[in-house]
Amino acid sequence: MFKKFTLADKLLFAAALLSLIYSETLFFQGAKEDAHFVGIWVPSILAFGIYLKLIKSN
Repeated sequence: MFKKFTLADKLLFAAALLSLIYSETLFFQGAKEDAHFVGIWVPSILAFGIYLKLIKSN
């Protein structure tokens, strides 16, 4: 499954995963507002990856 991913896809996925982990770390350390702010990055990063895929296919 991961063989079809390009380097950019893997990097964006890693960025989204790291953002999620960082958000959870902040949340459990008590910085809930910061955790919510960083947590919003996850769907934004994934949406940006989808956008790049759509542009590349045209």
